[in-house]
Amino acid sequence: MNNQSSSQLHCASSGALELLNQECFCISLDRAALTASLNRELGTPELSAMVQERCPYLFASQPVFVAAQQIQRMADVVRAVESVVAMPAYRELVLAQAPTVAQLAPTGPLGAFFGYDFHLTDGRLGLIEINTNAGGAMLNAVMARAHRACCADLGAMAPTLAQIEDFEKAMVDMFRHEWQLAGRITPLKTIAIVDSSPQDQYLYPEFLLFQQLFERYGIRAIIADPSELEWRDGALRHGSLVVDLVYNRLTDFYLAQPDSAALREAYLHEGVVLTPHPQAHALYADKRRLALLSDAVQLESLGVPRDIQKVLLEHVPHTEIVQSADERRLWGARRSLFFKPVAGFGGRAAYRGDKLTKGVWQDILAGDYVAQAIVKPGERSTGEVSLPVPMKFDLRAYAYNAKVQWLSARVYQGQTTNFRTSGGGFAPVYTTPDSPAPNNSGV
Repeated sequence: MNNQSSSQLHCASSGALELLNQECFCISLDRAALTASLNRELGTPELSAMVQERCPYLFASQPVFVAAQQIQRMADVVRAVESVVAMPAYRELVLAQAPTVAQLAPTGPLGAFFGYDFHLTDGRLGLIEINTNAGGAMLNAVMARAHRACCADLGAMAPTLAQIEDFEKAMVDMFRHEWQLAGRITPLKTIAIVDSSPQDQYLYPEFLLFQQLFERYGIRAIIADPSELEWRDGALRHGSLVVDLVYNRLTDFYLAQPDSAALREAYLHEGVVLTPHPQAHALYADKRRLALLSDAVQLESLGVPRDIQKVLLEHVPHTEIVQSADERRLWGARRSLFFKPVAGFGGRAAYRGDKLTKGVWQDILAGDYVAQAIVKPGERSTGEVSLPVPMKFDLRAYAYNAKVQWLSARVYQGQTTNFRTSGGGFAPVYTTPDSPAPNNSGV
C-alpha cells in the first residue's frame, strides 16, 4: 500500500470518508470485469456490446465513499417516511386528492423498488425525492461485481459477493411477496416488465438483466410496451401468455394514456398484480408529499409522533407548493430554491432557481410545481491524481417494506443526474466494513 492509500485508510477509520471522495483514485471500475459480468448476466457478448455502445456513461469510473452514520441516517429517514405513510390520517388526506385509480387497493402489494434519493454535503443529509419505480437496481448488482481495489484494506469497504448474491435473491423474493400480498396462493409463474417503447429506453439493458434474473428463478419474463397487452377473458395477456404480475416501469403513473388501457382495466378488475401501482405513486412520489413531510404544522395535525417529526424535519428540505399568490416572495428567494414539477421524474423540467429566466418562471407559475430548499449534492473527484475531474453525486437507497435493500450513488455534472458525463453514472457506495449492512429481504 502506498503512503497516499495509508493516509486515506486512516481517514476512513476516523469516520471522515468524505475526504476519500476528493483524494482517492486508486479504486476504479474494472472494465474487463464489467464486460465479463455483463456477458454472463445477459448471455451473449452481443448484448453486452450493445449495453456499452448505447450507454457509455452508465457506470462511474470510481466509487463514492459514505460514512456509516450517514447510511444509518438514511435508513432512519426511510423508516420515518414509511411510518407516516402507514397512518390512516395521512392516507385519507392524500388519497382524497388523488385520481380514482389511485384510491383502489387500500391493502395488498406495497410497491417494488422505491428509490429514496438523498443529497449529502458537509455532513448535511437531505431527502430530495422519492421515486416509486426507481431504476438501476440490477445494473448496480452487476456493477458491484466489476469494481475492484488496488489494496485489500480499501477493498474491504466494498460490498461482498455474498451481499450481491443476497440482493439479487431479495429482488426475486420481493416480487413473490407482492404476489402473496395480493392474495394469490398459486406460485408466481409470469412477469411482464412494462415500459413505453422499452427497447428505446436508456435503461433497456436493465430490463434484459431482470428478464434473465427472473428466468433463473423459474419465472417466465417478457419485456413489453403497454399497448402490446390485452385484457381478455378475465386475464391480462401478451399474445397467448397470461401475465400474472406486471413490473411497472411506466411514467404514466395513473395509467391514463390510451396505450395503458388494457393494463388499467386489468388493474381495476384485480386481474393482474401491478407493482408499483398508482396508489404508491400518490402516497410517496407526488412531489407535494415532500411539502407535507417537511411541514411541522401538518405533521403535528396528523398526529405524527414527535421523534418521527424530528427525523423528517431534519432531513426533508423545506418544500412548498408554488402558488401565484407567493410569486414575489418565491422569486426573491429563488437562488436558494429548486423548482420541480409535481408529477415530474428524472430531473425533467426541474430548475435551479439561480438559473431561471423570466419565461421559465412564468411556466412554473402556470404549471403544478413545488419549490424545495436546495441541499447541495456531494462532490466526488474522478479521473486521476494528476488530473482530477470535479463531479457531483447523489445517493439512492433502494427500499422495500420500510427497509433499505441496497445503496448506490449517481455521479454527474450539470444541474441533475443525466448519465451523459464521461466518468459518471451509477457508482457503488463504499463504507467501513463494520457499518450496518442493508436488509436485503425487506419482507
